[in-house]
Amino acid sequence: MICALASAVCFGTASVFQAVAARGTTAGSGSGSGSGSGGSGGSGVDARLLLRVLTQWRYLLGLALDGLGFLLELVALRTLPIYTVGAALAATLAVTAVVAAPVLGTRLQRAEWLAVAVVCGGLALLALSSGTEGHRAGTPALRIGVLVFAVAVLAVGALAGRLPDRARAAALGLGAGLGFGVVEVAVRLIDGFGPADLLTNPATYALLIGGAAAFLLLTSAFQRGSVTTATAGMVIGETLGPAVVGVAWLGDRTREGLTPLTVAGFALAVAGALALARFGEAPVAHPDAPAAEPGPAAEVAERP
Repeated sequence: MICALASAVCFGTASVFQAVAARGTTAGSGSGSGSGSGGSGGSGVDARLLLRVLTQWRYLLGLALDGLGFLLELVALRTLPIYTVGAALAATLAVTAVVAAPVLGTRLQRAEWLAVAVVCGGLALLALSSGTEGHRAGTPALRIGVLVFAVAVLAVGALAGRLPDRARAAALGLGAGLGFGVVEVAVRLIDGFGPADLLTNPATYALLIGGAAAFLLLTSAFQRGSVTTATAGMVIGETLGPAVVGVAWLGDRTREGLTPLTVAGFALAVAGALALARFGEAPVAHPDAPAAEPGPAAEVAERP
């Protein structure tokens, strides 16, 4: 559980460091290209901005924290039920919200502080009530099924990119969450780490494809639609599906007699994370722009 929570801290803090680096690069570029939310043409990707931001120590530190967070997530997934790890990873948004308040100049409303408390309370209930990971290794059919699902997420995500703006962000975010969910399940289906074991296990390829699909779809969602909507879709996709697979096929269970407590903790953690979905967005503002009024409905007109 410590590894799962530490992973959330790493991911949430990394997001803030990367947001600071991206905002500083945008402000220092001095160009007004692409201003406004209704600009025409292009996907919003600025390769020159990416090259500039990779030279900033804050961004590189964020990448290092992402790598450490992923390693901690792997350890947690090998020892805890998937539903517990998924809920802990949803707490990344609570970490981002708290860290972003002083660093990025955002302000948490009373309702958002309450959401942070709800996430923490839900995780506390999960820590008290969740059992150990299930000991089922997963059938060959499940391994193949996860691989097929990973490919389907990538294919359907490509089609979702053609939807109208609001539906597109939600669909791409949900697809990204499902991709991250594939990674969570695939880790549990890898029972040997020798070269022969990895190369012959369909779950290995599901992990790689699911992770790549999640990254691509989430990046597209952030570039082409509401990041708040995309983040909410991602939280739902990466928590609910994997939790069901863990319980139904991998033997994840709660402590004896504490199933209602586990369900309540999971629901509270996910609900609190959804309430904080806007903090999946990196606030970016021009230096001469007036400060926006804080609040859950605050949206970013221009992103790096």
